[in-house]
Amino acid sequence: MDYRKIMYVHGFASSGSSGTVMALRRYLPHWRVVAPDLPINPFEAMELLHKTIENEQPDLIIGTSMGGMFVQQLWGHRRIVVNPSFEMSRSLLFGKMGRNKYMSKRKDGATEFRVDKNVVEQFKQMEKTQFDGINDNEKQLVIGLFGDKDPVVHYQPLMAELYGEERCRWFAGEHRLNDEVVKNVLLPLIDEIMGGESFL
Repeated sequence: MDYRKIMYVHGFASSGSSGTVMALRRYLPHWRVVAPDLPINPFEAMELLHKTIENEQPDLIIGTSMGGMFVQQLWGHRRIVVNPSFEMSRSLLFGKMGRNKYMSKRKDGATEFRVDKNVVEQFKQMEKTQFDGINDNEKQLVIGLFGDKDPVVHYQPLMAELYGEERCRWFAGEHRLNDEVVKNVLLPLIDEIMGGESFL
């Protein structure tokens, strides 16, 4: 069987073995879900994502929070960005400096990492150009999903300004995806994007 592929891009302090990845694999048994562990350096993370795309050729890319910020920039691919965090440098500076613990298991066994001013500056540099690739074609490739009770980030107005209100969807939920949202919101959207080819 030829499996369709999703590349999932995790958020801050997470990994490719997050609960969302497990849920996608459970609900989409006829898909292959590729989910790399991202380095903390955003430019190294983007390099890894481009290499993964080249090697895996995913049919759809999904990113949440910090991952949504990265996925927005993966031009030329069908993408879903969930509660994207477009100002990671600000989020890191006000609450994530110093030692942080990973929330899910990493392949390299790492359990914690540090955020310093250099990391913040790297994100600032990326943020300066993160929207430079938007054009009419890209606006048709991206859909933003936003939790109506997200207490962490609030970038739906910016997404609507950049891509159009019609490219934004709301769901009843908070910042992180839970099993119910994956099943009842994300999976139907995947099916819609793939034209009913997701074998739900």
